[in-house]
Amino acid sequence: MATQADVRRIALALPGAVEATGRFAFEVPYKGKMRGFAWVWLERLAPKKARVPNATVLAVRVASLGQKETILASDPVRFFTEPHYNGYPAVLVRLDAVTVRDLRILITEGWRCLAPAEAKTGKSAKTEKPAKSAKSAKPARKRVPR
Repeated sequence: MATQADVRRIALALPGAVEATGRFAFEVPYKGKMRGFAWVWLERLAPKKARVPNATVLAVRVASLGQKETILASDPVRFFTEPHYNGYPAVLVRLDAVTVRDLRILITEGWRCLAPAEAKTGKSAKTEKPAKSAKSAKPARKRVPR
């Protein structure tokens, strides 16, 4: 059985991951914006009423809709979805039915879907790009037509 404390510990151990302000969600910078890879499920208890957080269920990003279908078919007791998530690559996970080990795998894979390449490899963006040499820093010569 996993808890929100397990979710927080696993998510915040991932490079670049931060906890969102004002709600139980974890994000990573993706193409200049913060994008969520794991968040508390906002359940609709009654039609046309506001959604409310359900602390026993976590929504987790997955790589594709195909992977989503595979996960959902693997164990309907632990994983499910709702119409709100139709067409979106995320699964809903019952925390009281999933092991911490499986939760770690799911959260890490969700993070991998959005994490920048340098975070996945453990290298900083600055060390991946070679510094310009003095020769390459000179402006190119203009070609004079003959």
